[in-house]
Amino acid sequence: MNTPTDEQLLANYLEGQVSGFELLVQRYSRELFNFLARFTGNGPTAEDIVQETFLQIHLSAGSFDQRRRFKPWLFTIAANKARDFLRSRSRKPEVPLHASVGSEDEEGQQFLDFLSDAASSPLEVLEKKQEQEFVRSIVDQMPVNLKEILILCYYHRFAYKEIADILGIPLGTVKSRLHSAVAYFGRTYRATLKEQV
Repeated sequence: MNTPTDEQLLANYLEGQVSGFELLVQRYSRELFNFLARFTGNGPTAEDIVQETFLQIHLSAGSFDQRRRFKPWLFTIAANKARDFLRSRSRKPEVPLHASVGSEDEEGQQFLDFLSDAASSPLEVLEKKQEQEFVRSIVDQMPVNLKEILILCYYHRFAYKEIADILGIPLGTVKSRLHSAVAYFGRTYRATLKEQV
């Protein structure tokens, strides 16, 4: 049995098959949440934006260009909603990196757990968490346009063309921003290490 493509599921949904939309939500909720949690630095906000994104997909499904791919369109909507959230905020996020990304009633993962390696020794886990916290603090300081490109490229491994589609910018701009983002990160990383010595 062939697994339907994202585009087929959306077309099925437009024809009245609610299960098509449900499958898209199941397929992308976790990845979208991880992207938004990294981008906004706030788990509850990420959950809200995931919901808003799928609501927008529901409302705009009829305007989707069937010749395009669904996933970049989905992430474009999510990135726009995340940027709107960041613009509306007057200060940096106050959620610490060790905060839970689950609801307050349950024990969930922490932001730093996203990249943790369960096979590592406790000392290695601690060192890795410290390194992740250090990296996260640098990424959080980056300008939004550089931060989003770094997250899409290195955390989610989107191709440059997909990033261009998601952000609505030319391919050349993706490459130059990514170069700037890596250079910014490298400079800040080295400078911060020197300050700690």
